[in-house]
Amino acid sequence: MMGSAEIRDKFLDFFKSKAHVIVPSAPIVTKNDPTLLFTNAGMNQFKDYFLGNKTAPHPRVTDTQKCLRVSGKHNDLEEVGVDTYHHTMFEMLGNWSFGDYFKKEAIGWSWELLTGIFKIPADRIYVSVFGGDATEQLVPDDESRAEWTNWINPDRILNGIKKDNFWEMGETGPCGPCTEIHVDFRTDEEIKNLDGRKLVNKDHPQVIEIWNIVFIQFNRTKSGLLESLPSRHVDTGMGLERLVRVLQKKQSNYDTDIFSGTIDAVSKITGKKYTGTETDKKDIAFRVIADHIRAICFTIADGQLPASTGAGYVIRRILRRAVRYYYSYLDHKEPLLFHLVAALANQFQKVFPELIAQQAFIERVIMEEEEAFLRTLDKGIRMFQEYIENGSTQKSESDWHAQKRISGAFAFKLNDTYGFPVDLTSLMAKEIGWTVDEKDFETELKKQKERSRAAGQLDTGDWVPVHENGKIIFSGYTTLNTDTEISRWRKAKIKGKEIYQVVLADTPFYAESGGQMGDTGMLKISGENIEVLDTKKENDLILHFTEKLPTDHQALVFASVDAEKRKSIAIHHTATHLLHAALRKILGTHVTQKGSLVSTTHLRFDFSHFAKLSENELDKIERMVNEKIRENIPVMVQEMPKEQALKTGAMAIFGEKYGEIVRVVTIDPSFSIELCGGTHVSATGELGFFKIRSESAVAAGVRRIEAVAGLAAEVFINNELSVLSSVREDLKNPKDLLKTLRDLHSESNMMRKRIESTETKQATLLKKELLGELMPVGKYLFIGKVCEGLLPEALRKLAGELRQERPNLLLVLAVVSDSAPFVVIGLGDQVISETNLDASKIIKEMVVPQIGGRGGGQKMLASAGGQDATHLDEMFDSVRSLFTV
Repeated sequence: MMGSAEIRDKFLDFFKSKAHVIVPSAPIVTKNDPTLLFTNAGMNQFKDYFLGNKTAPHPRVTDTQKCLRVSGKHNDLEEVGVDTYHHTMFEMLGNWSFGDYFKKEAIGWSWELLTGIFKIPADRIYVSVFGGDATEQLVPDDESRAEWTNWINPDRILNGIKKDNFWEMGETGPCGPCTEIHVDFRTDEEIKNLDGRKLVNKDHPQVIEIWNIVFIQFNRTKSGLLESLPSRHVDTGMGLERLVRVLQKKQSNYDTDIFSGTIDAVSKITGKKYTGTETDKKDIAFRVIADHIRAICFTIADGQLPASTGAGYVIRRILRRAVRYYYSYLDHKEPLLFHLVAALANQFQKVFPELIAQQAFIERVIMEEEEAFLRTLDKGIRMFQEYIENGSTQKSESDWHAQKRISGAFAFKLNDTYGFPVDLTSLMAKEIGWTVDEKDFETELKKQKERSRAAGQLDTGDWVPVHENGKIIFSGYTTLNTDTEISRWRKAKIKGKEIYQVVLADTPFYAESGGQMGDTGMLKISGENIEVLDTKKENDLILHFTEKLPTDHQALVFASVDAEKRKSIAIHHTATHLLHAALRKILGTHVTQKGSLVSTTHLRFDFSHFAKLSENELDKIERMVNEKIRENIPVMVQEMPKEQALKTGAMAIFGEKYGEIVRVVTIDPSFSIELCGGTHVSATGELGFFKIRSESAVAAGVRRIEAVAGLAAEVFINNELSVLSSVREDLKNPKDLLKTLRDLHSESNMMRKRIESTETKQATLLKKELLGELMPVGKYLFIGKVCEGLLPEALRKLAGELRQERPNLLLVLAVVSDSAPFVVIGLGDQVISETNLDASKIIKEMVVPQIGGRGGGQKMLASAGGQDATHLDEMFDSVRSLFTV
């Protein structure tokens, strides 16, 4: 039986024998593509070849691509682990033709590989071809059907609908019919009882699609029209995991050697046994963990850390889903996932060495994420139990409670505020006979997504071609000004504001990339000046953002970059290279770049390191960088093949996609050699001076340094000296400034303690006074009073003590300072359990409108600050009336 590594190699070697060049996988985390968070298909890295923005260096290539499908159109997350063949991260084996061969070769070679090399029986294979779509005026793909009849019985060629057999990159862009290859590996008896034709594309676990061959021959415009492409391409994708399952004759992808090692490791750690049962929650947990740890590891290795927004949130959600499964179903209450990194790194070291190169870093990040969420799980469970036991004082929530249903709003709060997965909320509810209103939850989630989308949505129209001049040239390394022409343009809306994106045939404008901000400047066209507000990349297109278009689109353009800004950016980019090298010299070679920002005003550098840097370390780093600046070392930039560059010792950044020819930036061969596409100064002396502004933590195992160089460093130092001078002057220019400040701090602490002691005594007396003034309202007690001489925190503490001593009490206490009121509402436990009252709601609905401020809090205790103290008596009366309604 072939192992998965051998199967992968046989695929690549087969297409290499067909004159394909084997290319490396692109990073799983996408760069410069606003339509994607992650690489979700093998074709992503070749998009520009299909779009015609770039010429492919080879007409035929083959690869294995790391993919992730957990968001957007391709979202398999909820199926992962529940079934036996969906995954988050997977390998997509592919072969590609860029304007070279087409349907005949692609179909013939697929048959040769599957039946000749991999020996899959022909009577187990079905193929589907596009059967046409009358509503879209798309004709059937008779050409593919004809080619297949040369290899397979026509009875095994099925017509597919547009959803299955017409591939589209997105709402717009390259598209075309596709042919899918399906394998039926049910038992002979099952096949005899039911024709496999009826199970193709019906989500049957043993009749699965393993290969999709796309024939890209159209372009869909924004208006929905299909235009024929000037060149036709082949784009194929075959999931390695499914192929291995078929060839190893397993009933589940998780029974193959791709996952078996991870599952064995989980079994040893938890003491639980994996039986492979499809519906058993314990076995689902094993599968979820085995799948998710791959997605987590590969994305972290490619530079995406778990975070609270964007791509980082997707990774955090995957990680938390895995934690939830081992916590709930394997009864494992401590970090588990980070223990699995080593086995995974060893498994993939020959094909994806980035895992083993960053193993310690990946383990640290995962472990800290697990520890944080395990604490969150405990907190979420307590909140859940409180909700079940106590219900809610809000009427809408109370209605849900009466039906033994958890409202979507509460489930969303657990999810959004505490990262508590809704499926865990559903599970816990089901165990006690309750349900979660998932429709209501989806409504809340949709509202949040719409708010996020509205905050940063980019909506673009179709490109308007002006000069079809082929390859787009970037000349900004050697010049800041050039004569050029407009290649194409389109309208776009960002946050509702209309702008234009202009592509020039030849541009000196550097597009935001690798952390370096984009250039600004001017386009001069027939007497018009068009300001370039920003420059960004979309795949390999360089987009110039402007607020208007020239009257004459056809005229010659003089493109001019803002030279002063470019120089400031270049200074900070070169300083970033010096900083990176100094960090590695002083802290160790484990330091690698994890993020970067290079702007006109400062640089920000994120790097892997597990401890806060000491003042001594920061001083050494700063001194080393400034020594290199004073040496005025020439900054050498060379272009060479990537393999040659790596042999020189040049550093490459994990998660970046490099071409075959790379730029190598050298600042003293014994100090700094990096692959870099950014702009730099000609010698280090141009940096003038380097100063670290701050050092801080960013995420688990990641530190951040912010620094300045050049004029920005001069401005920073002068500002700091100005502040220091002002402090000296305010303190009457003491001889020992540090001692004076320490003495002031000590005196301040003593005064604070005296004030706290006085407040405590006063609060004790006031507490006795208030307890004697409690007003009965039915079976409850009420007090509303303006207190004097207390600070807000002392008032809040007093209210908390009173509500605990009198469970049937509703209290409203206020203090006024300089006509500004501060109000506290407190509810005793009896009041909470027997009424629908909620202190936080009372504050927001009855107090804030009266005092003209804002506030909030919890059900039992809430507070608000305001500007108007003239209506406090009315406010006391309105709150008291809650007991008399």
